[in-house]
Amino acid sequence: MTKAPAKQADSAPPKGATVEKPKAGHKPNALQQPLQPSDDLAAVVGKGTMARGEVVSKVWEYIKANKLQNPDDGREIIADDKLRKVFGKDKVTMFEMNKHLAQHLK
Repeated sequence: MTKAPAKQADSAPPKGATVEKPKAGHKPNALQQPLQPSDDLAAVVGKGTMARGEVVSKVWEYIKANKLQNPDDGREIIADDKLRKVFGKDKVTMFEMNKHLAQHLK
């Protein structure tokens, strides 16, 4: 009597595989949904609709280009005038950042 081969879980793509974009007629997931940034956020990431993941990437590009990470604690972001309008305060952690960004995306 032989054992049947174990089924492979379908929940995650294999390591190194690319994730397919939604096909025409399929609803995009939350990270792919086109959103409009507020005027304050658009001053950092640019105008026009973009996916949430793209917004986060552009905010990180801005943070790194302007050296806004705390040199003693890289998890902390020190807001300049543009980011202060988005975050509502002088410092946020990278974990808080997405919460503040969500308030500026519709």
